[in-house]
Amino acid sequence: MRNVLLFLLVSTTFTALAQKQISPKQIQEFDAYVEAARKQWDVPGLSIAVVKNNQVIFKKGYGVRELGKPERVDTQTLFACASTTKAMTVALIGMLVDEGKLAWNDPVSNYLPELQLYDPYVTRALTIRDLLIHDTGVGSTDFMTGAMTIPVNDMFRRMALVKPSYPFRAGFVYQNTFYSAAGRIIERIVGKTWAETIQERIFTRLGMTRTAPKRGYITDANLTKPHYAINDTIKVIEYGADSEVGSAGAVWSSADDISKWVICMLDSSKYSGGRLLKPETWTEIFTPQTFFPEDEYPTMQLLKPNWRTYGLGWYQHDYKGKKVNFHTGSLAGLTAITGQLPEEKLGVYIFGNYDHAEVRHALMYKTFDWFALGGNRDWSTEFKTLYSKIKQDDKRAQKSFDSKRIPNTSPSLPLAQYAGTYTSPLYGKAEVSVAGNQLAVNVNDNSLNATLPHWHYDTFYGPYQKAWYGKAKARFTLSTLGKIDTLIFDGMEFKKVN
Repeated sequence: MRNVLLFLLVSTTFTALAQKQISPKQIQEFDAYVEAARKQWDVPGLSIAVVKNNQVIFKKGYGVRELGKPERVDTQTLFACASTTKAMTVALIGMLVDEGKLAWNDPVSNYLPELQLYDPYVTRALTIRDLLIHDTGVGSTDFMTGAMTIPVNDMFRRMALVKPSYPFRAGFVYQNTFYSAAGRIIERIVGKTWAETIQERIFTRLGMTRTAPKRGYITDANLTKPHYAINDTIKVIEYGADSEVGSAGAVWSSADDISKWVICMLDSSKYSGGRLLKPETWTEIFTPQTFFPEDEYPTMQLLKPNWRTYGLGWYQHDYKGKKVNFHTGSLAGLTAITGQLPEEKLGVYIFGNYDHAEVRHALMYKTFDWFALGGNRDWSTEFKTLYSKIKQDDKRAQKSFDSKRIPNTSPSLPLAQYAGTYTSPLYGKAEVSVAGNQLAVNVNDNSLNATLPHWHYDTFYGPYQKAWYGKAKARFTLSTLGKIDTLIFDGMEFKKVN
């Protein structure tokens, strides 16, 4: 009994000291910094939750859910978790490892034989672990969701047509399709959809009552709208489509709810009813698996870490001698970031409703400094300067491209001869039609649309119908008979069939 009382006394004293270190003034000043940073970056709405020593020490909503409307963001407002969902999918895989239903190094073909890759050896060698650490040699295949609307199994079939962009397990390129594969494996083992499984095994257990596996599951109006800068003016844009599976980035949550997930992941997956994962499985998730390159995040230019790794669903690097685990999430017009300082029992989660609002990085590192490591660097201003330069560089690159246009050229053939149907076993179908003196390109039944004026020679260039997609370039090639043979539309190659 004496030992129990001593333990309780020590624990209570430690908690009291931890909370005493965070004064009301410290909270007020942090609150003011977050709001100033939001305004500095022109983010319409933002939500943040900070946890330390298994307690929420700060949470708040800022700004509005939608520009032009009065509804404010609060801690119940739902935002997209986007790719921070990946850590939840990894946790589900970890539960199946704990149950002996699969192993990290099991061949994917044991569970998903329809996933075939360009290299048959890689198809055979690909493991569950490879699906989760972006080391497969296959470059981004986001065109499968951005340029078409197809079932996930069709995506898996088409992966056999994607040529590798680097050697197997010898690099790092971020890959969403393989996380969709992980979700499908979960479904096959559990016998339920990924959405049902994550609801039962994570959200319900943690008491995350306002978290949805996909936006389509949301039933109330307290959710944000996505925003994008179009011609330097911030505008509300359409939501993207919900994924069929969702395991790569479909979850929506709020500051109140997501704080429960942050606490759970910091506390070795424990929650009030038990734990999600065995200790050794939780440790494996945060063990470095591979390296990620410096240019993955421009922030690394200022942080200058000594090492950069990727665990199972988590980026990692050193910061002021401490290990950081973090992950961003980005959908069109929506952002998220979650970060941990495990040694300090400190975690933060930040939502935003403005496309690639990189204030999220600034607030993450400011949280680490403010509540644990000390220092007075103005990360918001430093990162704003960094990203403003990147934006200016992009504008200069665009001007350089524009300047290379060859004036006074004409298409090789009358516009009517460019019209027709173009197909690709990988990219699907493109329909080209004449619209006045321009060409209209419709890819995969309105997944992508653009009406393009002539640029030079056999190239047509102009804005997408959805302006936040930027500009599209269509280049046509002729056969030896002088007829239109190929359409190359923003890097996707289609052959003319009629």
